[in-house]
Amino acid sequence: MGDVAVIIKIMPESPEVDLVALQASIKEKLPGTQDMVVEPIGFGLSSLKVAIVVPDGEGTTEEAEQILRNLAGVESAEIVSVTLM
Repeated sequence: MGDVAVIIKIMPESPEVDLVALQASIKEKLPGTQDMVVEPIGFGLSSLKVAIVVPDGEGTTEEAEQILRNLAGVESAEIVSVTLM
C-alpha cells in the first residue's frame, strides 16, 4: 500500500463565495493538499480543482470528498481522477 493522488473538482454555491477563504479552509481541513487551481466556468463563477495526497486504502478518497462537500460555500465536490503514486 502506498499513497494516491486525487484530483477533486469543487463547485462553490455562487460567484459571491470567497475562493481565497475557501482555499484556506481546504488547506486547514485537508493537510495533504498539494495544489489548487481556479478554473473560470462562466458568468463570474469559477471552480477549484484540488490535488491532494491520501493513503491508499478503502474509503480514504471518499472521506476527503465528503470533507470538502461539508465546507461552507461548497455546492458540490466530485473526484475527477485518482492515481496511485
